[in-house]
Amino acid sequence: MNTNSSVKQNIKQETSNEHKNKAKMPHKHNEDSEEHNHWADQIALDIKERVEKDKKLKAVVDKVGYYLIYDEKTPSGSIHVGSGRGWIIHDAIAKAMRSLGLNAKFVLSSDDIDPYDKPNKELDSSWDKYLGMPFRNIPSPVKGYDNFGDYYFMQCVEKFEELGIKAEITSTGGDYENGTFNKAIKLVLDNYPKVQDVYRQLYGDDVAAAKKIPFNVICEKCGRIATTMATEWDPETELLTYECRDDVVKWAKGCGHHGKISPYNGNGKFPWKVEWPAKWFSKGVICEYAGKDHFTKGGSRTFGVELANKLFDYTPPYPSTRQFTGNGYEFFNIGGKKMSTSKGQGIAFVDITNILPAHMVRYLLIKSRPNSVIDFDPSQDNNIIFLYDRFDKTERIYFGAEEADEKEKKMQTRIYELSHVGELPKQMPVQISLKFAAIVNQTVMDNDEKALDTLRMLGHLPKELSGAELHSVLQRLHDARQWINNFASDEYKFKLNETILPEELKLDHKVKKALDIVVKKLHQKSWTDKELHDEFYNICKSLEIEPKEFFKGAYKLLIGKERGPLLAKFILTVGLDRFKALVEQL
Repeated sequence: MNTNSSVKQNIKQETSNEHKNKAKMPHKHNEDSEEHNHWADQIALDIKERVEKDKKLKAVVDKVGYYLIYDEKTPSGSIHVGSGRGWIIHDAIAKAMRSLGLNAKFVLSSDDIDPYDKPNKELDSSWDKYLGMPFRNIPSPVKGYDNFGDYYFMQCVEKFEELGIKAEITSTGGDYENGTFNKAIKLVLDNYPKVQDVYRQLYGDDVAAAKKIPFNVICEKCGRIATTMATEWDPETELLTYECRDDVVKWAKGCGHHGKISPYNGNGKFPWKVEWPAKWFSKGVICEYAGKDHFTKGGSRTFGVELANKLFDYTPPYPSTRQFTGNGYEFFNIGGKKMSTSKGQGIAFVDITNILPAHMVRYLLIKSRPNSVIDFDPSQDNNIIFLYDRFDKTERIYFGAEEADEKEKKMQTRIYELSHVGELPKQMPVQISLKFAAIVNQTVMDNDEKALDTLRMLGHLPKELSGAELHSVLQRLHDARQWINNFASDEYKFKLNETILPEELKLDHKVKKALDIVVKKLHQKSWTDKELHDEFYNICKSLEIEPKEFFKGAYKLLIGKERGPLLAKFILTVGLDRFKALVEQL
């Protein structure tokens, strides 16, 4: 039988079956639902309905005592921020389920018994001697952590409180050791021909996994797990015969040891495709998303659904069913590139709050449906400016400071609630736009006290601020400073002139006169930025000069550029004294 044609036929058949079975699917998340629910709330309702209709799932929830929302990650190196999308999705679903009065728990597991399968870009070649060993059995690169896997995984977990993620942390290797998977191990090894049949069904007769006993022992001599091959399973003694060989994988060499060992209590693990459904069955998982690459036709989720049905008799977790693989969440892209730990692309999860504050990270991920691609590039000005502007609008709608129809009000309210970290504020925080905060920062040379004085003088702040209000304003000033210093284009950067050389500016005498008139006008009364902007045009008209020439001259005087921030607001921010001092040098 030709392997490629077999694979194509199997995937074609699966696609056909999915179309046939769509009518049998339970209520599915509907983006245009009449209730206009946020996606997390709709998923929570879908899961609740599914469990109520499925006696077996109901029995699982009753036995475990809660709805288990599950996720996992292999700690092979610095974990990129793309993984954070799944963690925040699962956190939001668990919170939405608790809002329905359901006992829901988000559990995140470190797949620390997986093998070290490629050199880590952050470590030198001396670490190559550990290739093929479980991460949990390799020393930590940094003191203070139990092992290699613990170091990379806990770096992320240590950010969870800051990001408002509530999760119970566990270890897949620990679950093997404490016997959580023993029942599944016995079931798989007693029936491993059924597992091989699923491999053949999906990938063809020649696939290597269809000829192997699906369990990887940790070699008793060299400690590697990637180089062992199980050769015989004795269901009476419940011992696996295995060999530690050189030809199992290309990237690690076995030691040649032969032995027999019990597969239970941490002596080995399933291959990944088998382990996934074994986890669902062993732990009672009710919901587990993953990236869309896992949900491709014939991919690991398809395999998991098949094995869950044919061996474990377990209903796969949402968004899969017994008949339907479902869809994973879309990628979290940086500048159009999928983030990858192994390729060193993208931002590490632990560094994300150096780019955006925690509530803004949550907002970015919560406002977008799981099936929407997020392509966020902090070096693109509009990406950050629009994100902050949209958040501010959501906040105004939440507090009733901006009108919205009933559908929009409901949606934005829920986005704000699920995005917020900590206790929700009782009144709307003072809002300073990111762009204006950047102007103020640069005008006062990043002095927070002067920035606050300037904002008060311009009427953007009350004289007295509560602690929460002050924190909110300082946070926005900090965010603007981070943006300007690290990501903003030159268009948004400037340095206010202290002195000028008139001969270098080469300003027309009418432009100089116009600027002198502006100084006199500023002496006469307190201006709003709109009033002052309109007055610029009156002055230009009276002097018969083109407004664009006036604006260009004013910017050259202030910052040595021909363009800059909105001029009226900028001059008011600079203040009469500093503006007058520059004009007098002309």
